[in-house]
Amino acid sequence: MAQILAVYGSPRRQGNTATLLKRAVSGAVDAGAQVNEINLRDLKMSPCLEIYGCKKEGKCVIKDDFHQVIDQILSAQGLMLVSPIFFYTVSAHTKILMDRCQSLWVKKYWIDKVPYGQWTPIRKGLFISAGATKGKKLFDGTLLTVKYFFDVLDMELWRSLLYRGLDFEDDVLKHPEYLEEAYKAGKEFAQAL
Repeated sequence: MAQILAVYGSPRRQGNTATLLKRAVSGAVDAGAQVNEINLRDLKMSPCLEIYGCKKEGKCVIKDDFHQVIDQILSAQGLMLVSPIFFYTVSAHTKILMDRCQSLWVKKYWIDKVPYGQWTPIRKGLFISAGATKGKKLFDGTLLTVKYFFDVLDMELWRSLLYRGLDFEDDVLKHPEYLEEAYKAGKEFAQAL
């Protein structure tokens, strides 16, 4: 049975990305996966303070909810990550999680001295995002950020679902094809693991 962690990075509980992720989770569960869910807005997580307490062992020294999230990410075979777009990148909640993984980057590249690009992915990630505008480059920066975030987790970006023109709560409900695509992606993701 595939073990998946679904991380909600939206500040809205019932927003478009949350709805899309719920559909992907349903697909994964229907495919037989065990899915644990975390909503970042419910956690107390400091931004990275760049104090480099992680240089010794590659573990973040700030004591907060980050540790429960990273432990679950590292024990899962797959990560479903969802975030709306804010100024052409992920939400603040999502970015805090990413930045706190700087400690893993320190461990991987400074302490363990893994040559960049010379590692084998041991996990897979599915990224889902929605943005209000229809800009051609709306997801370019975000995808780069997600790619390098997944890199530090020894994870490959298996697939990304990116939707333009979704802003207000329930906008995604006007697009049943998006919901169906998310469901199918969740199912296929579980099967790929």
